[in-house]
Amino acid sequence: MLRNRFGNRPSAPSCVLTIWLLLQLVPSLIAQTAGMGVLTGRVADSSANPVANATVTVTNIDNGQARTAATGTDGSYRFDDLPLGNYRMKLEAAGFQTLEILSATVDGTKPLVVDEKLQASAPTTIKPTLEQQDNLPNAPSSSTAPSLSDLGLTPEQTQGNAREQALLDKRTHMLKIHQRMGLITTIPLVATVILGPGAGGKSEGTATRDLHVALGSLTGDLYGITAYYAIRAPRIPGTKKRGPIKFHEAMAWIHGPGMILTPILGAMAFSQKNNGEKVHGIASAHGPVAIVTAGAFGAALLSVSVKF
Repeated sequence: MLRNRFGNRPSAPSCVLTIWLLLQLVPSLIAQTAGMGVLTGRVADSSANPVANATVTVTNIDNGQARTAATGTDGSYRFDDLPLGNYRMKLEAAGFQTLEILSATVDGTKPLVVDEKLQASAPTTIKPTLEQQDNLPNAPSSSTAPSLSDLGLTPEQTQGNAREQALLDKRTHMLKIHQRMGLITTIPLVATVILGPGAGGKSEGTATRDLHVALGSLTGDLYGITAYYAIRAPRIPGTKKRGPIKFHEAMAWIHGPGMILTPILGAMAFSQKNNGEKVHGIASAHGPVAIVTAGAFGAALLSVSVKF
């Protein structure tokens, strides 16, 4: 009676087949829903032999996010759960020419397979774009990232091994930070100079004087960070300094000592004011030194931001 009422039960093989189909379909559906894809492939040499321990870097062209993977003993690599989109690929291995693929599209419908061969012992040539060639020589522009010509490198010097490329990348990165910190330092520097005349009033411990000191201290700290990235940026052997970068560094010999001397003289003037004294002696040079320092810093900033 119960069997007739509820119908025939599905057989065990049917249940197993249904479960197996679900296990096969669910991961694919989840991947498509999440907007993810797979990129895989194999790296070999010119003789089709696998290249092990090669570094494969994929960079999302839309957001700049990068991921890396190393090839196995069979030369294969794999990236799972890649967001859908266009990617720029770089394949690197010791003793081989670096290979760059400008665009590879991961659409999620099926794994993207990119098999490539590396050429042995051949240098990588990086040709600057027309926009980069228009930038200032040997100096970063305020609106675009430094190009190879900005750093003073000739096309012949850009041909090198992975170590030289890493050195160039590090120098470019540190000079970009140096540039940005210089722009940030300008804000409290200008504010400090503007408040300078008011800080020299007769009243002791005025709010203007305290604010002037605080902004001066902040300027000094930011300047120290800015100078650190310029000094610690790796030097490229054989690079000749030319154009505005020479003027930029010449100004550093003025605003560098000035940034050290100005707060020392300011502390002396501040102490004299707090003691009810008139600023006298070497402390009276605090204002002129600060103005010269700020002017040299502004000129150095303009030299790498405006073409002339």
